[in-house]
Amino acid sequence: MAIMIKTPQEIEKMRQAGIILRQVHEAIRQAVKPGATTMDLERVAEAKIAELGAKPAFKGYHDYPWCLCTSVNEEVVHGMPSAKTVLKDGDIVSVDCGVILEGYYSDAAETYPVGKLSPAARKLLDVTKASLEQAIQEAQVGATLGDIGAAVQEMCEASGYGVVRDFVGHGIGRNMHEEPQVPNYGKRGKGTRLRAGMVLAIEPMINAGTHEVKVLKDGWTAVTVDGSLSAHFEHTVAITENGPLVLTR
Repeated sequence: MAIMIKTPQEIEKMRQAGIILRQVHEAIRQAVKPGATTMDLERVAEAKIAELGAKPAFKGYHDYPWCLCTSVNEEVVHGMPSAKTVLKDGDIVSVDCGVILEGYYSDAAETYPVGKLSPAARKLLDVTKASLEQAIQEAQVGATLGDIGAAVQEMCEASGYGVVRDFVGHGIGRNMHEEPQVPNYGKRGKGTRLRAGMVLAIEPMINAGTHEVKVLKDGWTAVTVDGSLSAHFEHTVAITENGPLVLTR
């Protein structure tokens, strides 16, 4: 499949979807606390998406049943909301969500602290979030996908963290997943060259231990092989002549 170049009008539609998604994440942020379940977060998101006139992007995608992916502690990505998963003080929960507005998608993830974190958990969140910001700065016309991946890899591996290989970012637009794939590792100057009108979901998934992950028997939830914590941050970013435009800010 070819890389789809978006017009300024299409990017504006995606920005409107991104504004809604940011409001959904703000509602989730307020609901994350000790004693809440990941199903509580799902219900908050579902209600907020409906209230704002959008549709959930994940629900029904490859038969996935929920609006959110909620991945707790050693869960890396695609954890499923459950009334049995109760958040405890010191946990971290990665919440991934997407919405559709007038046929255009936005996608964003954030790892939320539950109560008071250990210094080690706090550092993992801070470094992963900073690596996303560094990657966004590389999303310039004429740069490459390798520049984006290298920015994440260099920062996170310098802290001794594992950069997940099995899951990567992606193009996004009228479809949830479009070309190109956007790895969180790579070599500067290598890979597809970035052009104005490309829109990418950039999403570092970073483990406190090794990069290795495995998928559980539910067929969705990916966890760290060594049981270490994992963090996940994501923004939808448009490549423009004036630099990167974060649509989910």
